[in-house]
Amino acid sequence: MGFNRRQLLRSSVGVGAILVAAACTDGADPGGPARRGGTLRVGALGTAARIERDPHANLTNESDFLVTSLVYDALTVPGVEPNTAARLASSWESDPTQRRWTFTIAEGATFHDGAPVTADDVVWSLRRLRSVGGASKMPAAAEDIAADGANRVVLTVPEPNTQLPLLVRLMTFTVRKDTTDFASAIGTGPFRLESYQGGNARLVRNDNWYGAGSDPRLPLLDAIEVTMFESVTALGNAVLSGQIDLASNVGAIAGRTAEGRGDLRVVRRANDTMLGVAMRTADGPFADPRVRAAVRLGVDRKSLVDQVHSGYGTVANDILGTADPRYDASIPQRTRDVERAKTLLRDAGFDTGRSYPLVTKPEAPGEVESAKVIATQLADIGIRLDVVEQESNAFYDRTWLQAPLYTVSWGTNDSTMFYASRLMASGSNRNETAFHDAEFDSATAAALAASDPAEVEKASRRVQSIQHERGGYLVWGMADGVDIATASVRDLPALGGFGRVQLERAWLA
Repeated sequence: MGFNRRQLLRSSVGVGAILVAAACTDGADPGGPARRGGTLRVGALGTAARIERDPHANLTNESDFLVTSLVYDALTVPGVEPNTAARLASSWESDPTQRRWTFTIAEGATFHDGAPVTADDVVWSLRRLRSVGGASKMPAAAEDIAADGANRVVLTVPEPNTQLPLLVRLMTFTVRKDTTDFASAIGTGPFRLESYQGGNARLVRNDNWYGAGSDPRLPLLDAIEVTMFESVTALGNAVLSGQIDLASNVGAIAGRTAEGRGDLRVVRRANDTMLGVAMRTADGPFADPRVRAAVRLGVDRKSLVDQVHSGYGTVANDILGTADPRYDASIPQRTRDVERAKTLLRDAGFDTGRSYPLVTKPEAPGEVESAKVIATQLADIGIRLDVVEQESNAFYDRTWLQAPLYTVSWGTNDSTMFYASRLMASGSNRNETAFHDAEFDSATAAALAASDPAEVEKASRRVQSIQHERGGYLVWGMADGVDIATASVRDLPALGGFGRVQLERAWLA
């Protein structure tokens, strides 16, 4: 099984054309072709306490992730169809067992200082990613990451895994071998770091970017200035007042405010982010599947989408991976049923005489508000929730993977099997709901190992059915990604999730 550029577009094309497919832009300037030049001022969310310069660490600030993704290149990036596109790796292929994957480094790839990228650089970076980020970021063990000549890297995983090219998207940032100081940020990406202070950065065009391919003008902008904002309100106000040209992932409230203004444009990335609730299944008050079913029946999904996302979103059905072509839309949509929910709680012997904490954090737009609305709605079925807001660092230190009930947010441009294997399989170290289900694990393994599309489809549907029936997530809705840009900003990415950081084709009219 293999992948190359010819297979992606069914013709022999260069990297530049690949990036056209990967970007899925929002349309060219009706007044003329794309032009080079100018400085794009971008605002992104982040907090000073979570600033991170290390590309292999946990990048919880969107501002840091944006800077890192423009300065460094990952092996693969989000695409349209398929949803994994080439970047530092020009092609990849697996052996018949789906365990041994070989990635070929793009021809002409160099670091910002002109040094060529070698297989040793990639191997060192992937091993360091495994050491710093753990198995969830790099599924192959350090000893199973090896060079195969000067420009090929081999990853060997313990079990068959057809999803490996997707799993290395937007996290396998490559640095020079033995680099541990990232202040100068010598990467391979379309932009070079010129200055950085307190979460704010100025990036300038990398004129020697190997990814330009058939369009040597790429990237089109002279520079990108990234400003960190610590709240959605501050970020929205900055673009509304003209302080910045682009507010990245600013949320629905600011989007509604910007609508109708001739000097601003609202860019909607449909089906972009899931806001939901993780219920611990291994023990505690939500371990009984009847209680979890009651929670899912107790929420009014349409009302949540209207209130939290201001209508910029769609109702969801408790399954992660809604952007996957294999998403099973035939599973009946769960709707609110207060009386049935009350009956399930009684049958389960759930204690309605006490209250339970619902922990949330101000990470994704609307996340804290969603917890408050859910608490109000679940009171109708007899579940009393106390909303507890935590700063993100405290949340990940004390709540994530541990608490009985907390809010979560995930992007959507990944497959159902990506989420099944990374967030719900028994062996995952990011099992947010402590979900341990032998039938689910078996179906997940079968879907990852199968090469026959019919077998993959069958196993994937079973995985989704189990998740819907007895999993630990309440997935009530999908939010549109909302960016606000001045009228002069063109060709912004329209992909969901972190595909929005691919700004090499953006330009100023």
